[in-house]
Amino acid sequence: MGYSKRQFVTAALSEIGLADYVFDLQPQDLETALRRLDSMMAEWNAKGIRLGYPIPGSPQDSDINSPSEVPDSANEAIITNLAIRLAPSYGKQVMAETKVAAKNAYNTLLSRATLPAEQQLPGSMPSGAGNKPWRVYDDPFLRPPVAPVDAGADGVLEFN
Repeated sequence: MGYSKRQFVTAALSEIGLADYVFDLQPQDLETALRRLDSMMAEWNAKGIRLGYPIPGSPQDSDINSPSEVPDSANEAIITNLAIRLAPSYGKQVMAETKVAAKNAYNTLLSRATLPAEQQLPGSMPSGAGNKPWRVYDDPFLRPPVAPVDAGADGVLEFN
């Protein structure tokens, strides 16, 4: 079981020096940080970094105690990047090590989300000796490219 949203928020706040065992975090502080977490994850989702985080339809629908359902490999990126986003609202400076860790972890997520674009060979290319179907058609060239399906690599196609 992965981190809950509350654990991400408290870890990010402790990263900037506001640990909950030293400072009394108010509920409105946690709600503000939760909204920043939801917006950050929605932005990453729009960029193609889909981690399985349950993005709420509205800020009122978000529950801080719900599980985040993200893979363990994304925890460092979420915590450090959220800390960087939260620090200015508390008047805190982010340590250089935190910035470096956030950039490295985010780059790891980007590299995991990046897939090479699929490419089809053009219809003007000769098919060659090993690529000739048995009397299906008598054309020495490859078949023309098929229009691709517009769904993400992680998208599920439903046939109704």
